[in-house]
Amino acid sequence: MKNIERMKQGLVYISDDEIFETQKHARRLTQKLNTIDRSDFDGIKAIVKELFGKSEDAFVNPPFYCDYGNRIEVGKNFFANYNCTIIDTGMVRIGDNCQFAPNVGIYTAGHPVHPATRNTLYEYGFDITIGDNVWIGANTVVLPGVTIGSNTVIGAGSVVNRSIPEWSVAAGNPCRVIRQITEADRSKYFDGREIDPEAWAHILTIQEQEADDKKYPSR
Repeated sequence: MKNIERMKQGLVYISDDEIFETQKHARRLTQKLNTIDRSDFDGIKAIVKELFGKSEDAFVNPPFYCDYGNRIEVGKNFFANYNCTIIDTGMVRIGDNCQFAPNVGIYTAGHPVHPATRNTLYEYGFDITIGDNVWIGANTVVLPGVTIGSNTVIGAGSVVNRSIPEWSVAAGNPCRVIRQITEADRSKYFDGREIDPEAWAHILTIQEQEADDKKYPSR
């Protein structure tokens, strides 16, 4: 079996010449992304669309790094802030309306623990799945095989080495669920503060329009 086939099946594999060849497209595009005029927002969006395997209106603040690009699938309105790294040996699937703060690392790749085995250059990759409406805080690391449920917030500086359920606030090293997100959180922002009336009225208008658009999509 070819090493690239082993990689895609989640088996141990060696990064041979064929695998390095498949990385060249992503390396060219990330080089282009990371040297573009940072005020060229349309240009950035166009490169990201070409880089990712699937995306819809995604935006990534450079610099950004990945190995393959076409093994990253993101839903609607994805945003990644500065210095995001996605090691996409395994597939990385991200849902709609997800936001990454600066310095987030999504790492599907790993190596054997025993040095004698590791030194043979065999490695592996396991898929990472992130649901809809997930916010991942700054300097967070997500490790191979993890699933993060929809509507979840991961606190800054977390190391996510196990799956996190939906509608959770989770943080820490290792990352653990702190509490569930409830309806009481809807009108709050930082540290339990209530959103002011002017902004809250605008938020309600936006939410009503979104609900109306879903109910009558052809209008």
